[in-house]
Amino acid sequence: ENKHEEKVQDPNREENETKAEMGSKSWADLAGEMKMFLWNPEERTCLGRTAKSWGLILLFYFVFYTCLAGMFAFCMYMMLLTLSPYTPTYRDRVSPPGVMIRPYLNGFTIAFNVSQPSTWQPYVDNMHHFLAAYDDKVQEEKNIKCISGRYFIQGGNESEEKKACQFKRSVLQKCSGIEDPTFGYSKGQPCILLEMNRIIGYRPGAGVPVSVDCKVQKGNESDLRSVDFYPGNGTFDLMYYPYYGKFTHVNYTSPLVAMHFTDVRRNYLVPIQCSLNGKGIINDLNSDRFLGRIIFTLNIGK
Repeated sequence: ENKHEEKVQDPNREENETKAEMGSKSWADLAGEMKMFLWNPEERTCLGRTAKSWGLILLFYFVFYTCLAGMFAFCMYMMLLTLSPYTPTYRDRVSPPGVMIRPYLNGFTIAFNVSQPSTWQPYVDNMHHFLAAYDDKVQEEKNIKCISGRYFIQGGNESEEKKACQFKRSVLQKCSGIEDPTFGYSKGQPCILLEMNRIIGYRPGAGVPVSVDCKVQKGNESDLRSVDFYPGNGTFDLMYYPYYGKFTHVNYTSPLVAMHFTDVRRNYLVPIQCSLNGKGIINDLNSDRFLGRIIFTLNIGK
């Protein structure tokens, strides 16, 4: 009865005794057990395994991962055999090109004050840097003269280097940076270059040159009163197509259309949309603002 009373009085006694027994081992005992686990001289085991056991398991994993790496390398090799470095095997389902503008600095808003050169000089520098590859001498040295108005189709093996047609910056006339090194920015009449994205094998316009037009996207149409295009007809000549890829068309320079905004409303944000027009061109897809068109904003201050 007394023992029963003791258990009732101290229900945690047995639990405390068990913990005391488990914690009775000293640090030296625990270190000895760990040392024995790491190396048992009697059974000659390391981490509980003999040398033979370790050898067998390491041999298994070596063979396993060697076979796995071999299978991966073989699959990659077979896949690469199906790919061509010159022409993509699979292409986007949307073949019409997108467009891009220059200068392009930090976005699609071109804002500057005519009386403050520091505001428009970065745009001018960006234009000169971009057009360096279009210098007349560079084009004459690297590329050839082509027949205007028709595709420049080149046969032969796809790995053969293709010739590229000359596109001299001088054809951009007032937007070439030759006559006016500031591209009109110092006068509040900025030039903006439009470039069609490169697509291997693509022939835009189905035999008719693709043209460019610009208009006010939203707002009063009188905010954009005059735009001049260079070359004079504002089209992408067919002789620069098709494009054969960077590995074979090494000296290729994309054709440009320069848009000279000579009369834009001052001190006002003017949203402008410039679009490609031609057979097979898509320029009204709401989900893609760069497909066949581009939207940017001009803000020209005094």
